Amino acid sequence: MNFPVDLPPPFLQKAVALKIFPQDIEEQFVRGSGKGGQKMNKTSSTVVLRHLPTKIDVRCQKYREQSSNRLSAYKLLILKIEDKIREQESERAKKIFKLIKQKRKRSKRARQKVLEAKHRRGEIKGMRKEVREF
Repeated sequence: MNFPVDLPPPFLQKAVALKIFPQDIEEQFVRGSGKGGQKMNKTSSTVVLRHLPTKIDVRCQKYREQSSNRLSAYKLLILKIEDKIREQESERAKKIFKLIKQKRKRSKRARQKVLEAKHRRGEIKGMRKEVREF
């Protein structure tokens, strides 16, 4: 497979395993948006890739150079196709699931800490006695 960019070996292997062919990918270069001023308005450095069989679109505008954006877009496209095809099995999906699980656990612990602090504060207030003058 000859992709228009030099992909690192791991991404090439994924592309072969997922049967992603270069002729199935439609490539477009458009002008970027956002910060960048005059340079951004003059150059078409943003890369838009579309995988025709799966209809997955990827738009990359991370870098100032078109070549860097192109490589990054191809990597991202391969990862997105892998996520769609393999769903639960993909490494990226597993990492995301693990992070979500950790965050959920952390927020649960934080909520529990706040409730314990409220309970302690309530006990302290409850122990205060009203001062009476005789």
